Amino acid sequence: MTEVPEGLIYTKEHEWIRLEGNEITVGITDYAQNALTDVVWVELPEVGVNVSSMESFASVESVKSVSEIYAPISGEVIEVNEELEDAPETVNTDPYGEGWICKMTVGDMGELDALLDAASYKSLVEE
Repeated sequence: MTEVPEGLIYTKEHEWIRLEGNEITVGITDYAQNALTDVVWVELPEVGVNVSSMESFASVESVKSVSEIYAPISGEVIEVNEELEDAPETVNTDPYGEGWICKMTVGDMGELDALLDAASYKSLVEE
């Protein structure tokens, strides 16, 4: 059973967002990490880079494949989770906590309206 916490925002590409004021924290969902299996490498985005919504800006490599991570909204990357460089498996063990990928500023709050709440995301992954 896939864990889908309430209070987060989700993309159809399996990223999650935690909104805090004008900033978001981004990670990949429990569903995504489970599909990837054992994560062995995380390519983090560059701090200071401006990204557009749904632009590929990071990647996760597992023993099975490499998956792109897409910016859920437009904004600037302001922090990355450098702990993942030494412990990429944290994405598997704690995807909604210590396994976060980066923090960004919100370029346009309206872009959040196109994303999914927990119930909608749960419906998507249960199809």
